[in-house]
Amino acid sequence: MMTGAEVLLRTLVAHGVELCFANPGTSEMHFVAALDRVPAMRGVLCLFEGVCSGAADGYARMTGKPAATLLHLGPGLANGLANFHNARKARTPIVSLIGEHSTRHLAYDAPLTADIAAFASTVSAEVFRLASAEAMGPTAARVVSAARRYPGSIAHLIIPADFSWSPGGPIGEPVPPAPPPAPVVPPLGGAGKWGLLLGGQTTGERGLALAARLAAAGWRVLIDRNAARMTMGRGGFQPERIAYFPGPAQAQLAGLTDLVLLEAKAPVSFFGYPDEASYLAPEGCRVHELATPGQDGLAALAALAEPLPPASWDEPPALPVPPPGPLTLEALGQAIAALLPPEAILSDEMVSSGPPVLAALRHARRFDYLPVTGGSIGQGLPVAVGAAMACPGRKVVALEGDGSALYTPQAWWTMARERLDVVTVIFANRRYQILDVEMRRTGANGFGERAGAMVDIGTPPLDFVRIAEGLGVPAVRVETVEGFVEHFARCLRERGPSVIEALL
Repeated sequence: MMTGAEVLLRTLVAHGVELCFANPGTSEMHFVAALDRVPAMRGVLCLFEGVCSGAADGYARMTGKPAATLLHLGPGLANGLANFHNARKARTPIVSLIGEHSTRHLAYDAPLTADIAAFASTVSAEVFRLASAEAMGPTAARVVSAARRYPGSIAHLIIPADFSWSPGGPIGEPVPPAPPPAPVVPPLGGAGKWGLLLGGQTTGERGLALAARLAAAGWRVLIDRNAARMTMGRGGFQPERIAYFPGPAQAQLAGLTDLVLLEAKAPVSFFGYPDEASYLAPEGCRVHELATPGQDGLAALAALAEPLPPASWDEPPALPVPPPGPLTLEALGQAIAALLPPEAILSDEMVSSGPPVLAALRHARRFDYLPVTGGSIGQGLPVAVGAAMACPGRKVVALEGDGSALYTPQAWWTMARERLDVVTVIFANRRYQILDVEMRRTGANGFGERAGAMVDIGTPPLDFVRIAEGLGVPAVRVETVEGFVEHFARCLRERGPSVIEALL
């Protein structure tokens, strides 16, 4: 007779979930033990739960199918919530397994007892609580189906420990998710200035080729800033993303009489500012939701664009390697764009350093781009872990602000343990630089000595070389363009994880 834990693993594998990012505790020990009896399930140990949730997000963005996470009780889930929040905004499928105290122990309100379902409900529309060991297989099958529901969601399963160690029932039969509803596409276009905002599944190669036809016909095409994955670089149509700040975003949308949404929401500002708009579409602009986030936006885009002839676009030239000199963001962007190999995967958490680098990356060879989707810091390194496990034959590059990297540096340990092919570039300006900008924009203008200390992360100076090496990843610090070019090129040639701290 199989234990409930073994039934769970075998059900997940039978439904195509073959990878689990785990930070287990006492209540999950039977799951861990069952890994030796179910070799088709690969367990990946992470030292912090935010790495588990972010890695599952990166894996699913690149494969389109869920990985599992295994977390310990309510506090373990709480540690993973920030990257579950990002995954929810990315509409990522994840099967989240959360251990619970045994049913008879719950009556005693032990120190780790918490309202797990309340935590889970903040980042998921569907939370399952296992009712018995015998129900393990069928319930797990329903959880996988819920995670796979288009376009993807986080489905949590709370598992009391005694249901893991007790005899389990049968392996759960497949519960196929319903296909996404097909949108009804009315005739669009005509008088006025029409815009198209792409999100979800429309930001890959096929969607962009279709959108190029509309751009050639006079439409203004933009990409939802928080789209989970998009194809960028030379060799394809590259629409602009909606800008971060309200003013530039309003300029992108200015003059539109009609805006068509495909798996995207009407654009709003990231934050509310004094005397600036939150809703960014022009006054009087008609908004048409052609495909909701839960509908097949690619089918809607095809119906809209396929009657039009194939289009061409202005192709940005390749960039040369920048000349020697001091490091600047512009030089870093140019060097990365010049050296990035084809079919690379780029995980972006540069924050304030991003605009000049991303402008240069339009000139890079074609690559997949994974941005921060929910605004919660600490996503970049874990997403790179998941992307590298999803696509072991492709180079992954994580571009990290120094403040952002400090949220989940434990991801480097998992990269070293699994020998993942990830190059991390740290943009080390020794400040929460974005907060310098936001201090002005919010009107706070607090640049006195005490306020300035709250955004200074250079006292004492951070040493990312020692941090990375302490977690098992070789690292180097560079201060010049020629030093960066030398080490970035070497890291791209060699396999395995590496870190370059670029002092700005």
